[in-house]
Amino acid sequence: MHGKPRKAAVAAWIGSALEYYDFFIYGTAAALVFNKIFFPSSSPATGTLLALATFGVGYLARPVGAFVLGHVGDRFGRKRVLVTTLVMMGGSTFLVGCLPTYDQAGLLAPVLLVVLRLIQGFSVSGEQAGANSMTLEHAPENRRAYYTSFTLNGTQAGQIIATAIFLPIAALPEDQLLSWGWRVPFWLSVAVAVAGLVIRRTLEETPAFEREVAGHTVAKMPLAVLFREQWRDVLRVVVAAVIASVSTIFTVHALSYAVNTIGLERGPMLWVGVLANVAAVITIPLWGRLSDRIGRKPVFAGGSLGCAVLMFAYLWSISVGDYLLIFIAGIVMFGVVHSATSAVWPSFYGEMFPTRVRLSGMAIGTQIGFAIAGFAPTVATAVAGTGPGSWLGVSVITAMLCLINVAAVLTARETYKVPTAELGLRPAERVTV
Repeated sequence: MHGKPRKAAVAAWIGSALEYYDFFIYGTAAALVFNKIFFPSSSPATGTLLALATFGVGYLARPVGAFVLGHVGDRFGRKRVLVTTLVMMGGSTFLVGCLPTYDQAGLLAPVLLVVLRLIQGFSVSGEQAGANSMTLEHAPENRRAYYTSFTLNGTQAGQIIATAIFLPIAALPEDQLLSWGWRVPFWLSVAVAVAGLVIRRTLEETPAFEREVAGHTVAKMPLAVLFREQWRDVLRVVVAAVIASVSTIFTVHALSYAVNTIGLERGPMLWVGVLANVAAVITIPLWGRLSDRIGRKPVFAGGSLGCAVLMFAYLWSISVGDYLLIFIAGIVMFGVVHSATSAVWPSFYGEMFPTRVRLSGMAIGTQIGFAIAGFAPTVATAVAGTGPGSWLGVSVITAMLCLINVAAVLTARETYKVPTAELGLRPAERVTV
């Protein structure tokens, strides 16, 4: 029994690591390189803006991908989605490293870059929901949070691996960086993709989905069933998923505030993120295990409330320029406390839905919620401004988003003791299971 859950967790970890490895290297390359090799005819400022716009284009494809891949996963099985997303994600990432530059192909070069970025965004939308569904439905009933937490564990690991690989690449002389160096991280992604594909092709379909097939209860139109019967849970996931704002404020806004407003060194601030991710890799499975013992809601809500408080401490420590306090507050908040939410949501969201619409519900709910969270740094900056005292306003906004998450979590059913076969079902339906 435990071999299959472990294999599903490893497959989820690898896919998530690849996803966020790609996410990080693309963002870094867009900031450092793409403006010079894909948009050189523009002014430097316009070139940078266009390069970063290609990064944002990936988000446009995510809601579309969530609807399409959610349908495929609930209609034809989790395994098909997991193999599809890995091939699309690994292939498109590798091909970015093979693209001709603007000097070689003219306008075709940035057009191809945008197309590949759209494919990446499309595939990412189904990756986490597919991996979480597969792992949850293979897991022992009393350890679902522990096993599904490895999807998010892979997220943190992907960022660590990307940092380790890009640091020496970024240190190359500029002519080497622009000619061949920037391509190497994209090419290396193929190794992770091949390893993941080997594992995922040998995965068995989940027992829960096989029961649906055997009982002829697979929904022909999962999305219609989802929005007819579970729209409240989809909305609940959308609202709860705004907790990802803590991550975007931590990684984007706080870094910009520290370096551009307060004038702190970029190196130490990047290391705060690296060490916080290392801490998260350790703490996420532990929080998942605790959730299996005491419930999803107390761990999730506790982590959200902790983030609401600790963001004040983190941004204040940046405002006074105390590196020791910055490292302590950043690692405790993001590496330890925020990890409680990361560990729990893969099981908590999945357990809201029955098997027939689980992948669709998770994919659509999370992708809309994450898209909202993606705008959190922009909104925070617009409302609070960019001055040295703006930390207080941003902290208040973040705390409000955390409290919105807590409200959504507390209105949900507690599911950690519900049998897997009965998850998401109404009381009348559970009698027949």
